[in-house]
Amino acid sequence: MFRRRLFFRAIPVLFAALPCVAQTPPASNSSQAARSPDPAQVLKTTDAYVRNLFAWGPDFKVNVGPLSQSPAADFYLVPVRVSVNDQTDTGEVYVSKDGKTLIRGEMFDMSIDPFAANRAKLHIEGNPTKGPADAPVTVVEFADFECPHCRELDEALKGLEGHYRIRLVYKDFPLVALHPWADTAAIGARCAFLESPEAFWKVHDVIFEKQDLISTENVWDKLAEFASQAGLDKEAFKSCMSSPGAKRAVEANREEGAALSINSTPTLFVNGRPVVGGDIAALEHIIEFELAAHSK
Repeated sequence: MFRRRLFFRAIPVLFAALPCVAQTPPASNSSQAARSPDPAQVLKTTDAYVRNLFAWGPDFKVNVGPLSQSPAADFYLVPVRVSVNDQTDTGEVYVSKDGKTLIRGEMFDMSIDPFAANRAKLHIEGNPTKGPADAPVTVVEFADFECPHCRELDEALKGLEGHYRIRLVYKDFPLVALHPWADTAAIGARCAFLESPEAFWKVHDVIFEKQDLISTENVWDKLAEFASQAGLDKEAFKSCMSSPGAKRAVEANREEGAALSINSTPTLFVNGRPVVGGDIAALEHIIEFELAAHSK
């Protein structure tokens, strides 16, 4: 048990935010080639160094690589995957091409918008939305209907909607390994959306409201009941639940979340800026920052 706790503490330390490195002018090809060791040697050195740095002994399985170019010309981006006791975590480090320097944290190219890549991956069309389409701030929420923190955030978001001019977009990210009925609930809510975008929010709200009363045994009956209460045709709803269309839409959102490196819920993006964990104070701060930036 002690080792398991140490493992999960070590990973955040490895990938914690440290001073960022801006893009540096590229070195000449000749000078870079003269000082750069073979990439295979860089990986071998990195593996040995992170094992020693974080006390990952022989029972830890560590995979580093493959190398790719980072935003800084003289550094490689190096993925790190570490496993022990059937538990796995991943992250990235930056290693200089001469094999002498390792940087943990995030590296940014200051010539580009740091959140543009996130916005390019976020697809709003075809998903439930609330608020004006031309709102200066778009909040995209990835949530799980069985997640207690998502339920808490849902209540807080209702207050923000009335206070700020924002557009809220809901996306499914059911954590199926943790929450056995979350995927079914996501499919049911999607079926409500396909039949009536307005009814979606009624079903969405009641799922969170009745979260403690839903189980793997009764989730189908509960969803049919919620759909009927929202004015949807019960038989059409059940037919949709058994069809592949809604399931594909849920899976598309989950794949989109994975492409954005989401691994927990709730995770939100405010004009592309990630907010993990549903901290309402942090969310308000970022919304106000974005509104102020758009008012200039």
